[in-house]
Amino acid sequence: MSAAAQSADKADFKAWIAISASMIGAFMSILNIQITNASLLNIEGGIGTGIDNGAWISTSYLIGEIVVIPVTDYLSRVFSFKRFLIVNTILFMLFSIACSFTHDLGSMIVMRGLQGFAGGTLIPLAFTMVLTKLPKAQQPIGLAMFAAAVTFAPAIGPTIGGYLTENYGWQTIFYVNAPPSLIMAAALIFSLDSQPMQLKLLKEGDWAGIVSMAIGLAALQTVLEEGNKDDWFESPFIFDLSVVAAIFLITFVIIELYVKNPVVKLRLFFQRNFAAGVAGQVFVGFALFSSVYILPQYLGQVQRYNAEQIGEVLAWTGLPQLLLIPFMPALMKRFDVRYVAVAGILLFATSCFMNVTLSLDVAGDQFLLPNILRAVGQAMVITPISAITTSAIVPKDAGAASGLSNMLRNLGGAIGTATIATIVTKREQYHSNIIGHSVTLYSEATRDRIARLTGYFLSHGVSDVAVAQNKAIVAIGNTIHRQALIMGFSDGFGVIGGVLVIAAVAVLFARRVRPGAQAGGAH
Repeated sequence: MSAAAQSADKADFKAWIAISASMIGAFMSILNIQITNASLLNIEGGIGTGIDNGAWISTSYLIGEIVVIPVTDYLSRVFSFKRFLIVNTILFMLFSIACSFTHDLGSMIVMRGLQGFAGGTLIPLAFTMVLTKLPKAQQPIGLAMFAAAVTFAPAIGPTIGGYLTENYGWQTIFYVNAPPSLIMAAALIFSLDSQPMQLKLLKEGDWAGIVSMAIGLAALQTVLEEGNKDDWFESPFIFDLSVVAAIFLITFVIIELYVKNPVVKLRLFFQRNFAAGVAGQVFVGFALFSSVYILPQYLGQVQRYNAEQIGEVLAWTGLPQLLLIPFMPALMKRFDVRYVAVAGILLFATSCFMNVTLSLDVAGDQFLLPNILRAVGQAMVITPISAITTSAIVPKDAGAASGLSNMLRNLGGAIGTATIATIVTKREQYHSNIIGHSVTLYSEATRDRIARLTGYFLSHGVSDVAVAQNKAIVAIGNTIHRQALIMGFSDGFGVIGGVLVIAAVAVLFARRVRPGAQAGGAH
């Protein structure tokens, strides 16, 4: 990457073209994490697999993405930034289209994994371009563009996926990547300077670190995605995989701290603002991804919404952000970026706490105000936290910082989704037991309810009293389960809000960032 932009007061036209194109890639990569979520049942039916196995459609993509993000900086130096970015843009499109032609679970898992591997490179490279192509004074604008991709894509993913699936079939969600990818590739060919490959770096590569990290992260991601379904450590598969993840990730950390040329520069955590910013990003990632998970689950399981209806509700968590994020750079010039971030995080948290009193009457319309508040909060979070994280990063460490922070934010999201899924399951069981203690045949209210329901079924076509009574008991059981499930989702929203409060505290540990100030060592 040329250092000319860093020395200039303003980036030139070609730099903005390159950055805008790279943001398309980041947006599409993050969008594809969530775009299949609202359509999983349709995809599972289309490729002939069950609900349990269908989860691998999302898991395989996330594994590919989270493994490649930390090594993207190294690979972009080996194969040259321009060539590496363009090739992965095209591969991302091709693997995406290939997903629509799969007819069994195995081929879908392979194609989604390869799509995630190619798409995962687009996220840190977009972030790196902001730090290396823009002068410090203009970086908040680039960070705002990146924030739009990071927060808008997960929110709008289920909306796009649900609409396309309900109206045109599940295959179309994999075609949506083609036009933006072609535009992105053409723009990058025009705007980026060519550089020679440095294949000699392959000999100097931290291969022990790369292999141990890849195995550890792949195992950990699988544990997080599959753990709740398999009842966590009650499953030998999950237990063994957790041991593998722990061994290889501990080995990876030790290697990175002592090797001469580490693939991941863990020493960046010795910088206070980077550590505080990444901590904030991990907790925000937890909330961002888990909130995109929990709301569709509630609407689908409790309110019986279809994919398109779920997408329409979630649209209000994304669309307002497009209007608000462009104002973030100006806001950051007037106020301490730490307080802007904290204000956004607390608004996000408030939107979650507003959902802790869910009831059967809470459906799409009732989520409008919390979703708009959440959109406002999210719009105020990523840009200032990114500014805090990168405030002391010198240009030569930009790629490493980008890969590390983006990987950990996505990992935080994976942990968040797994945690909230488990909490909803366990709390639903807890509330079901509590309610069940009160709803017994020894209760006059219960006996009266059974009698009235029995009479209802007898008057609506059931001729046998015993059958009608059994239907009445089943109906009461279903009501208990549904109410317990609602309470479990309420608890899940409460946990997300609590995690966001922790994120706000983490951000406050950062030092004040002066608007437009040069990073330490970059003068």
